[in-house]
Amino acid sequence: MFFINYLDRTAIGFAAPNGMNDDLALSAAQFGFASGVFFIGYILLEVPSNLALHRFGARRWLSRIMVSWGIVALLFTWVQNFEQLTILRFILGVAEAGFFPGAILFLSLWVPSKHRSKILALFYLAQPLTTVIGAPLAGLLIQQHGVFFGLEGWRFMYFGVAIPAIIIGVIAWFYLKDKPADAKWLTTEEQEWLTAALASEKAATEKVEAKHDWKSAFRSGRVWMLAFVYFGFIYGLYALAFFLPTIIEGFQSQFDVTFDVFQKGLITAIPYVPAAIALWLWSRDASRRGLKTWHIVIPAVAGAVAIPLALFAGSPAATIALIAVTAMAIFSALPNFWTLPTRFLTGAAAAAGVALINTIGNLAGFSAPYITGAVHDWTGGYQVPMFIVGGFMLLSAVLMVLLARRGATAVPTAQSDVPVTATAQDPGK
Repeated sequence: MFFINYLDRTAIGFAAPNGMNDDLALSAAQFGFASGVFFIGYILLEVPSNLALHRFGARRWLSRIMVSWGIVALLFTWVQNFEQLTILRFILGVAEAGFFPGAILFLSLWVPSKHRSKILALFYLAQPLTTVIGAPLAGLLIQQHGVFFGLEGWRFMYFGVAIPAIIIGVIAWFYLKDKPADAKWLTTEEQEWLTAALASEKAATEKVEAKHDWKSAFRSGRVWMLAFVYFGFIYGLYALAFFLPTIIEGFQSQFDVTFDVFQKGLITAIPYVPAAIALWLWSRDASRRGLKTWHIVIPAVAGAVAIPLALFAGSPAATIALIAVTAMAIFSALPNFWTLPTRFLTGAAAAAGVALINTIGNLAGFSAPYITGAVHDWTGGYQVPMFIVGGFMLLSAVLMVLLARRGATAVPTAQSDVPVTATAQDPGK
């Protein structure tokens, strides 16, 4: 589900250089705005969507979200101008709202805390693998220009990536189960063990929850610092996701080389193969050693240096290699990052803190494509926009170092599953 989710929200990046921008007469700034406005709708409906998930159950609500965004994604097949594109991107954000935090919540209802880091890393693999598989798939669909229903290639691509969301959404309605007790594939003993383990954790959390309400998260300096750390990584993630296909399109004039649409899709996928491998290995190392500050700082610095240098490389291969370093950095950091908030916040404070951090990050999802496009129109190239990406990632590294010096990233030992909680008197320390 996450694989299709990320593919549908980033499909606009594949469509842009392959006919959509020309057919709809879009400037880089307009394309960036339409790409980013998705996150405004997503942010506005995220909390209400999560409340509905609690009320109706994860199975029903996640399935409903998926079918809804599949229908909206299908409508992109017939978009005619910038205004329609912007409206549909906004509605797509509304339709997808709550999916990612809802899926995280769903996993927390199934997986005991000491196993969640590994499971979260597996879940996050969907993002880089979406591009590894989705970019060549998008290229293949775009090549079917006029073959199906007379549609332009980029329109048929939208059609092709939307249908799976509807189909899988319907399947999920029957396949997902809200709790282990409903899972027919577990034995009775397995159901009892897992239910008891999760109930024990819930009881321990509820003892602390009374001392730490949701307001403590908004007063916590650590939460705000983590929110801006996350902003830097998400800024880099979506600047790459939406503009990498366009940068590759520019290889033709920059290096005097020519690739067909399918080859461009394959080239787009290249950085995400090592990114998926790095995500898995880096997360395993963090689980084995215990999460350290450098598990976040090293990727942030590596990405900050690599992404602006990529556009000064002397060949397509060197450019893609440096972009691959940036992709590896972003995806190595994200799963490990999300283990931090719940190490010092619990209960309602944890829920509010995670929501705040995710909201600030999604603001980067809006600002990154818009600023990148606007600065490109202003300067005539992607060099300055990529320096901005590097700057935000460097800021993430600096903030993580400051947090470490304050002792704000202190975590329990690998042998302990007890969360470190902020003091009720001063949750910011």
